[in-house]
Amino acid sequence: MSVIGQIAGVPLFSTIQEALNWAAANGLSGYHKHNLNGQQGYMGGANHQQATGMPINTNAPVIQTSQPSTSSSSNRSSGGGGY
Repeated sequence: MSVIGQIAGVPLFSTIQEALNWAAANGLSGYHKHNLNGQQGYMGGANHQQATGMPINTNAPVIQTSQPSTSSSSNRSSGGGGY
């Protein structure tokens, strides 16, 4: 079994067959896709809500950015925010 990660405590597999096997072992059917850290994976269950009991947007993985923290006590400004 090749687990590439977990989303909401549910494993994300590198192959469709592994996702289907997990689904069958957990009383589900089908699979759906996720992208985790740039790698496509497969989760057992026809959709995310079936697999986890949660809508997909409620537990999206946190993506860390390379932006510096804004909690500094410095009074310096770096200009435009890039938005």
